[in-house]
Amino acid sequence: MKQGLVPYDDMEVDVQKLKRLREDRVLSQRELARMANLAYGTVWRIENGFREVHPSTIRKLAGVLGVEPRELAKRER
Repeated sequence: MKQGLVPYDDMEVDVQKLKRLREDRVLSQRELARMANLAYGTVWRIENGFREVHPSTIRKLAGVLGVEPRELAKRER
């Protein structure tokens, strides 16, 4: 593991914020999935309450939406 990285499992996503950011950019779930190189089902599941997401997925979504990954992740554990 690289120095300075903290190991963690899947993280919870702030679903409302993800949805708002996607809609503000006038993207469908399918478009967001394609742009983030994710399966459509992954984006659908995240937005529909299955919120435990791998950190790399959060990074991909954040990159497309132009925000920092921490803005999408809930860190209250």
